[in-house]
Amino acid sequence: MISSVLLSLALASGALAQSSIAQKIAALRDAPTQVDRLNILDQDSDFVFNFLTGKAATGAGGSAVGATVANFPVLVNNGLAMTVGFLGPCGMNTPHTHPRATEMLYVVNGTISSGMIEENGARFVFNTVNAGSAMVFPKGSIHFQQNEGCEPITFVAALNNEDPGVESIAQRYFGLPPDVVAASLGDLGVQEVAGIEAMIPDSFALGTQECLDRCGISRGTQPTTQREPRNANNALPGQSSSDWKATSTASYWHSSSTPNSYATSTHYTRNTQQTGALFGALAEDAQTVAAKGVSDSVAIALIVVVCVMGLGYLALAAFYFVSRRRRAAEKANRWYVRPEMSGRSLVPTSEERAEEKYDPAQ
Repeated sequence: MISSVLLSLALASGALAQSSIAQKIAALRDAPTQVDRLNILDQDSDFVFNFLTGKAATGAGGSAVGATVANFPVLVNNGLAMTVGFLGPCGMNTPHTHPRATEMLYVVNGTISSGMIEENGARFVFNTVNAGSAMVFPKGSIHFQQNEGCEPITFVAALNNEDPGVESIAQRYFGLPPDVVAASLGDLGVQEVAGIEAMIPDSFALGTQECLDRCGISRGTQPTTQREPRNANNALPGQSSSDWKATSTASYWHSSSTPNSYATSTHYTRNTQQTGALFGALAEDAQTVAAKGVSDSVAIALIVVVCVMGLGYLALAAFYFVSRRRRAAEKANRWYVRPEMSGRSLVPTSEERAEEKYDPAQ
């Protein structure tokens, strides 16, 4: 009872804080002058942000705390944001983009490897960035950072937009309709797409296997909490509305044909026609099977496999009995004796030869 009350109070407090920040941001945007904005930011502490206590994005490979207009209202109209990142041994800030900002990343300690691709036709840019150096990532470029050492490192990134945005490439790409992803990967098969999507770790993940081996680190299981929310238009095979996460932009749609059922995605209707779809159905992750039992697709696949094996055994049995009858007939024909040879020796005696009773020459 007490824990429930405390949880409710904590949620209410968080909601009030978010509402207060949103109201302050709206007031700052509407303020006509900088002096008016300064009057809204009436506490000196409004100009200070603590990266050590801020809310962090975390993963198996590290974490990062960002100061943007969403959590630091003083940035309104200042065109600036900042992120402080902490990468563990072999930790990676996986490929991502900032759709509204150019980034300049400074390495505080250690060494990172970092690369980027700006757009179609652009070459891949790669650098090893040591402590005391920085690298620039133009707005919209796909880029990553990996700690190449066996000790934790820290980096600081400045971005030239108060709301720079982050788009994690793997999570967002595999959040598209599964048959679209499958087609763009050479018709991989939607079940395989679903299997890969379930394995994508959060944005701060463990890095390359070479580094893990060198540092004696086991990859193990990594959190996968940043998967794309699903609705009727990008649902995975076998999903229904009960599997979709409720978000402010996703709604549960009823099917027009059946009022009490939920519509599922039309984006994987080619499942049974795609290469690997049959055996891909057998690749459902163990957690799903444990939670929901064997799915319809797996049951159908197993039935098909058993039927095919049964037909194979019947064909083998039929072939065996036909061959056996053929051999028996050949054996019977091999011992045929002409009537006129019945009772005769295979080699004629001298008496038979004299009497010319044994196949006399014509």
